[in-house]
Amino acid sequence: MTAGSLVALRDRLDRASPAFFRFRRLGPDRTLVTNLEGRWLVLSDADFEAYVTGAVARSSALYERLSDANFLRASWSEAKARDMIAKRKTFLGYGPNLHVFVVTLRCNETCVYCHASRADMDATHTDMTPEIAEKAVDLAFMSTSPTITLEFQGGEPLVRFDLVKHIIEYAEAKNETAKKTVELTMVSNLSLMDDDKLAYLLDHRVQICTSIDGPKDLHDKQRKLPSYSAYDAATRWIATINEAYAARGLDPTLYHVEALVTVTRAALERPKELVDTYAALGCRAMFLRPIDPFGFAGKTAKLVEYPRADYLRFYAEATDHILELNRGGTQILERYAAILLTKILRGEDPNFLDLRSPAGAGVSMLAYSYDGGVYTCDEGRMLAAQGDDTFRLGDVFTSTYRDLVGHPTVRAMVIASNLDSQPDCVDCTYNPYCGIQTTHNHKTQGSIFGRMRESSVCAVHKGIQDYLFGKLADGDPHVLEAFERWNTIRPREHFLHAPDDG
Repeated sequence: MTAGSLVALRDRLDRASPAFFRFRRLGPDRTLVTNLEGRWLVLSDADFEAYVTGAVARSSALYERLSDANFLRASWSEAKARDMIAKRKTFLGYGPNLHVFVVTLRCNETCVYCHASRADMDATHTDMTPEIAEKAVDLAFMSTSPTITLEFQGGEPLVRFDLVKHIIEYAEAKNETAKKTVELTMVSNLSLMDDDKLAYLLDHRVQICTSIDGPKDLHDKQRKLPSYSAYDAATRWIATINEAYAARGLDPTLYHVEALVTVTRAALERPKELVDTYAALGCRAMFLRPIDPFGFAGKTAKLVEYPRADYLRFYAEATDHILELNRGGTQILERYAAILLTKILRGEDPNFLDLRSPAGAGVSMLAYSYDGGVYTCDEGRMLAAQGDDTFRLGDVFTSTYRDLVGHPTVRAMVIASNLDSQPDCVDCTYNPYCGIQTTHNHKTQGSIFGRMRESSVCAVHKGIQDYLFGKLADGDPHVLEAFERWNTIRPREHFLHAPDDG
C-alpha cells in the first residue's frame, strides 16, 4: 500500500468510522446500537454493515442519523456524551433518599410467597419501639439528600398504626428545622384500614400502595385472610381511597392507590385477566414483578417459581394487552416499561433503585428493621430475617450516619453493581439503562458480583428491553404515543411535604 493510499484510508476512517458502540440483534434485518451515553439507533443489515466498515457516505441520511446521535468518530462530541452521562448519574450527588421503616413483622394476611417473613399477630416482640423509630428518623434526616422518603412496611404496618402516626408526627416536627422535602409512603394490604385511619393518612398526605395479584380467585389463593376475602378488602379500600383523592380535587391520573403484582406460576396463564382486573379497579399503573427468592418464597419455590422464559412470554402478552387498552382510551401503564423508557427516551433516571449503576442499596436507600438493625436495603433485611446478616450495616443506637453510608459492605456493593466493571455487562448493549441487584446475586449465586449470564434478573432485564426496543423499532404510532406518555415524569406535588409547608 502506497503512502497516498494510506492517507486516503485514514481520511476515510476519520470521516465515517464508528465511535464507541455496543450492538444487539433484535431480529431479521434489525440491529440495535447504543453508545456510551445511552443514545441508540436501530439499523438495517445494510446500514449496520456500512457503519461498522466505515463505508457510510458523508452526504447520506444515515451519516446524518449517526452523527446526530454521536456514533461517528469524526463528529463525536465529548461534551455531548459527558452531559448526558452526568444527567443519568445525578443521583450520585445525593445521599440515601429512600428510608424503609419495618414497624412490625406482624401481619394478619398469609401470602404463599411472603418476602417479609411475616410473624403471627401475637408476636408483639417483632414490633418496633418508639425509641427505635425516633433514632431511625434521626438517621434518615442526616442524609445529605435534600429529599427523603419515609416508607412504612411490615408485616402489615396498620397493625402498629399508632407507631406509624408517631413516626409521621416526629418527622414533621423534626422537619421544622431540617427543612427537607419529605415524602411519606405506606405499603399495606388494606384489610385493617378504617375511616379514621384513612382520614389521618389523607390529612398527612401519605401515599398508599397495596398488592393485587390478579382476579379474585387468584388473589385470595395467594394472599389469605382467616375469615374473609383479601381481594374484597383490598379492592373496597382502593375504590374508597381513589374517591377520597377525587373529592379533594386531585387529578385521578396522578393520584390513586398504587398496586403491585407479584407474578407467580399461577398467574402466567392469565395475563389478560390480570390486566383487565387492574383496569376495572381504576388502577393507572401495574408493576409486573417476577417472584423474588427472599423470605418464604424460597421455601415455596416448588409452588410459585418458574423459568424466566415463561415470565417473558407472560410479560409480552400482558403488555401487549395494556397497549391495546391504551389504544382504546384506557390509560394504564406497565411500571417496568415506564422505568426503562424514561432512561431510553429521556436519558433520565426515574429513581428506581434496582435499575441503576451503581445500584441504590446503601447509596440511595437504607432499611431500618423493627429491632433497630440498619440494612443496605429491604432485601438485605429480608435475608437477615432468615439468618444471613451479610447486609447489616449497624444499628440505630451505636452507628453514626457516616458509619452506615461509608460501611465496607456499601462500598463493596457499589463496586459489584457498577456495570462498567462487570465482565458480562461492560459490553452489553443495555448497559446505559440497566442495573444489578447484588442481594439477589448473593442469595442465588453466592456472590454479590454474580454471573450475569446465569442470572434470572439479567434474563428479565434483557427480555423486557428486547421487547421495548422491538416495539420502538416497529414504529406503530399508537405504541410510540403510549410510550411517550409512559416515560413522562410528572411529580405528584400533593405528596411532597416542602420545607415551607405551614
